[in-house]
Amino acid sequence: MTNIKNKNIAVVAGGYSSEYVVSFKSAEGIYSFLDKNRYDIYIVLINKEKWVVRSLEHEEISIDKNDFSFVKDSKRIKFDFAWITIHGTPGEDGLLQGYFDMLNIPYSCCGVLAAALTFNKFYCKKYLANFGVKSARAVLLKFNTPFNSDSLVAELGLPVFVKPNDGGSSFGTTKVCAVKDLQIAINRAFDEGKEVIVESLMSGTEITCGCYKTDKTTVFPITEVVSKNEFFDYDAKYKGEVDEITPARIPDSLSDEVKALTLKIYDWIGAKGIIRVDYIISPDGEIGLLEVNTTPGMTATSFIPQQVRAAGLNITDVMTEIIDYENSK
Repeated sequence: MTNIKNKNIAVVAGGYSSEYVVSFKSAEGIYSFLDKNRYDIYIVLINKEKWVVRSLEHEEISIDKNDFSFVKDSKRIKFDFAWITIHGTPGEDGLLQGYFDMLNIPYSCCGVLAAALTFNKFYCKKYLANFGVKSARAVLLKFNTPFNSDSLVAELGLPVFVKPNDGGSSFGTTKVCAVKDLQIAINRAFDEGKEVIVESLMSGTEITCGCYKTDKTTVFPITEVVSKNEFFDYDAKYKGEVDEITPARIPDSLSDEVKALTLKIYDWIGAKGIIRVDYIISPDGEIGLLEVNTTPGMTATSFIPQQVRAAGLNITDVMTEIIDYENSK
């Protein structure tokens, strides 16, 4: 592997959506995990108003977007690698990846096509259905396009989940159990995104599985998600209102099947770095896809660090392996 000691690493966080604060928490986690003896690490915060490097003293230094560099103490610092941890646009939908591709700066996650595909929940599931991956029945709603609540319920039944098609972290997501509540839920989802997806309910055990590929393949133990709320909402995800059990309490044969499917999905979408795929296991053992996450959360209590520990691995070593591999191409 290439020796990348003292390379400059940008942990890129923020973004243009409500997930900004979640992204910053992931950036803090990634900063704590990366090898400080091996890299010079900087947190880069991006929003619609500014791109800045945030120092440990909370000083903000502007990024030169022409080459993704900054000046500190009269010295121009250029980045050798970007660890993208923006949950939402522009880091999860391929926009930032295209920018880094043009600058020839390697990064931690999948490229433009895979990012754009997986960020669009509706089309990602339609694409994966061609490979036999099952998911909930769904209807896609466009902004300012008329719809009929009764027709949606007739097609999908109740309850349904209403969520932004181009968002995450359960922002704008509602479980709807009555027709009269559907319009309010759809309006709420449109506050977070330009498209809304309405999905039928899949009942069963919620699980999530992470993996990554370098010059070897690693799939992590599966986590079972037991929300204390109506569903795995924001409070469950980020306020501890959930039990997360790793490894999941499912038969070994089913665990092997989920892991194999996760690795196939990795290849089918053309992923890079670490991904996490969320599923529902029905009472009869059928695997249903919930979502593919190509920039999964990376706080100390997030699923991926939990799964890495359960696998007997060290998160710092895993991240170093990914950086080395992407820099060696």
